[in-house]
Amino acid sequence: MSHALFDLTGRRALVTGSSQGIGLALARGLADAGAEVVLNGRDADRLAEAAQQIAGARSLVFDVTDHDAVRTAIDGFEADVGPIDILVNNAGMQFRAPLEDFPADAFQRLLQTNVASVFNVGQAVARHMIARGIGRIINIASVQTSLARPSIAPYTATKGAVGNLTKGMATDWARLGLNCNAIAPGYFDTPLNAALVADPEFSGWLEKRTPAGRWGRVEELVGACVFLSSDASSFVNGHVLYVDGGITASL
Repeated sequence: MSHALFDLTGRRALVTGSSQGIGLALARGLADAGAEVVLNGRDADRLAEAAQQIAGARSLVFDVTDHDAVRTAIDGFEADVGPIDILVNNAGMQFRAPLEDFPADAFQRLLQTNVASVFNVGQAVARHMIARGIGRIINIASVQTSLARPSIAPYTATKGAVGNLTKGMATDWARLGLNCNAIAPGYFDTPLNAALVADPEFSGWLEKRTPAGRWGRVEELVGACVFLSSDASSFVNGHVLYVDGGITASL
C-alpha cells in the first residue's frame, strides 16, 4: 500500500533543462518510479544523447525563455502525443560577479532563464492540467531562495522569485486540482558547480558550513521529486522543500 503512493506508472513527466546535471538525474529517477519522461533543452543533439540513457524517454526541443515557442511546443505535444501530468521546471543558469560590477545583460539573462522560464512553461502546461483537473508542478529553487552569498545577488533574487512564484501558483491553481511545490537544493556536485567543486578553499568552507559535512549527490534529490510528483503529496501545496544537508538550519 505505501509503495503504491509513490508509483508514477502511467504518468508523463516533462523536465526542463534535462540534458545533464540535476535535470537528467531527476528525469532518470522519475523514470525509475514508472513515469514516461520527456527531456527538454535547446540542443537537440545533447538531448538525444541524454534520452538514450533512459528507456522510453522522449525529447522536446524548445527555448524556455521564449514564451511563444514554449506555448507552441507544449500545445503541439499535448495534441500529438498526450498529456503532461508532471512538470519539473529545472532549467537555470548562474553568473558570478560583485554586485557593484554585475553586468546588466547578465542580470537580464538570469531573470529570463531562472524566472521567466518557470512562468512560461508553468503557464503553458498548467492550462492543460487545469482542463483535466489534476497535475503536478515542481519548480527547482535553491538554498539561495532564503540565503545569500557574495557575488551572486541577482541569482539569489531569481531563486527567491521562484520560491514565491511557486506559492503564487499554488494559491491560484490548488483549487483547480494542481499541486505546485518547489525543491530547494543545497550545494550539489553538478556541471554548474564544477569550478566550486574543484576549489579546495570553497569545498573546505562548504564541508564545515554544512551539517552533513559534504557536497550533495544529484541522486539525493530524486526522492523529493518523486514524492512531490506522486499521490503521497496530495495535500502538499505551495511548499519549498529544502534538500541541503542542513545548511539552512544551522548558523
